[in-house]
Amino acid sequence: MRLILNVIWLIFGGLWLALGYLLAALISFVLIITIPFGFAALRIASFALWPFGRTVVDKPGPRPGALVGNIIWIILFGWWLALGHLLSAIAMAVTIIGIPLALADLKMIPISLLPLGKDIVPVDQARQDPIGVPR
Repeated sequence: MRLILNVIWLIFGGLWLALGYLLAALISFVLIITIPFGFAALRIASFALWPFGRTVVDKPGPRPGALVGNIIWIILFGWWLALGHLLSAIAMAVTIIGIPLALADLKMIPISLLPLGKDIVPVDQARQDPIGVPR
């Protein structure tokens, strides 16, 4: 089922959203000081291409620079990427088949706004404790 949803997602919205993240990454790499944002945007672009079967988790350990970085991210890229997800979710929710896709779009809004200090992992890995024991 994940494969079918991912293929439909890729055709009807994932490719365009991933291109938005790739544009944000390109701008970040050109501005040099925002290179960490570029890596975050590339990570999210892969998530935007194939979201079903993966989820977002907090990275372990303290992240003191993540708050300041996330504020800068929101100002530079986050608001328009989140808006893209919101508009895409509205368009996908028009049909019954598109409702799971719209929910995936809405699930991606928090990481599009605050990507630093987060990691994208397979759903099976997120269900395990940090030491690898299933919950």
